[in-house]
Amino acid sequence: MGLKPDHWIRTMAREHGMIEPFVESQVRNGVISYGVSSYGYDVRIGNQFKIFTNVFSAIVDPKDFDPKSMVDFEGDVCIIPPNSFVLGKTVEYFRIPRKVLTVCLGKSSYARCGLIVNVTPFEPEWHGYVTLEISNTTPLPAKIYANEGIAQVLFFEADEECETSYADKKGKYQGQQGIVLPKV
Repeated sequence: MGLKPDHWIRTMAREHGMIEPFVESQVRNGVISYGVSSYGYDVRIGNQFKIFTNVFSAIVDPKDFDPKSMVDFEGDVCIIPPNSFVLGKTVEYFRIPRKVLTVCLGKSSYARCGLIVNVTPFEPEWHGYVTLEISNTTPLPAKIYANEGIAQVLFFEADEECETSYADKKGKYQGQQGIVLPKV
């Protein structure tokens, strides 16, 4: 399995619709960068968010997540409360080929401010908008910017196809369109 370079990403995006919308090169002018990088693709966060709140003192349970723990917000800038997190979805829709696995990591511009994007894989034959979790590890409110870079996706292509893909398993997050809360 090997890390894939920028020309491979461009080809897969153009010929197989792997990333839509697709930005051919890295955009940097006054924004947190997004688009193709040397060995990955910097994704953007959209303008719809779910902000975690403890107003109802709910217990956080991944098997039975209470939607009342989140407040919906739409805007160009999202403020993450201190020591809290938000969920957002990428601007880009992904279609991962059967021989490919991705790893999504946070960008250093945010990490240097104490904002962490949870590491997450996109499995072979998964498709959809990506729901990302962005944590504010600081004791202060923190900003994230809609339609700007939030994380980098690295692509790894296997020598052979996997036996069972995400589509074969009928994965619970297949085809997600909006911000999707935890499911069992």
